[in-house]
Amino acid sequence: MSYVFVNDSSQTNVPLLQACIDGDFNYSKRLLESGFDPNIRDTRGRTGLHLAAARGNVDICQLLHKFGADLLATDYQGNTALHLCGHVDTIQFLVSNGLKIDICNHQGATPLVLAKRRGVNKDVIRLLESLEEQEVKGFNRGTHSKLETMQTAESESAMESHSLLNPNLQQASLLQPNLPGSTDEKDLLYTPVSRGQTPGPSAWELSR
Repeated sequence: MSYVFVNDSSQTNVPLLQACIDGDFNYSKRLLESGFDPNIRDTRGRTGLHLAAARGNVDICQLLHKFGADLLATDYQGNTALHLCGHVDTIQFLVSNGLKIDICNHQGATPLVLAKRRGVNKDVIRLLESLEEQEVKGFNRGTHSKLETMQTAESESAMESHSLLNPNLQQASLLQPNLPGSTDEKDLLYTPVSRGQTPGPSAWELSR
């Protein structure tokens, strides 16, 4: 099988792994503090995190994580700790710390698929389904946002290229007449004064 039953203790001779199976928090802590490798594996490639998660020992999962356990570690079947998990609080801990809910093992099974095979309680199934749905929605939103950004950039680039290829458009925009009531600097500098008219101070300044 590609998953571990809760009652499969494997009778490991590695003290830390056995402590994780037994749910012995204090002994696990002493072993880790004395220098035990938090990522040590059993004969199936399972780490202490796999074994603690399978038993629902979230406190030990947190302890292992604190001492540097690799949350992304997979066993020889490609299972993460989340694939072996069947408890709400442990699932929430693993997902909140970066484990992907829709990750597949070597047989293409997600944590939800394996949870259904094991017949875990409905609360866990509903949680996994909800998390998978959120993951899909988040992916779709991210993809849609990226597409919109790309389309906007392409549109702006096309407009800029069109403008460069059509210089008459730029000249036309410069030669457009002023709207009534508008003031143009050239009109101010070259305002004519009628013959015989004595320019006032303002007209004199404008015609200089």
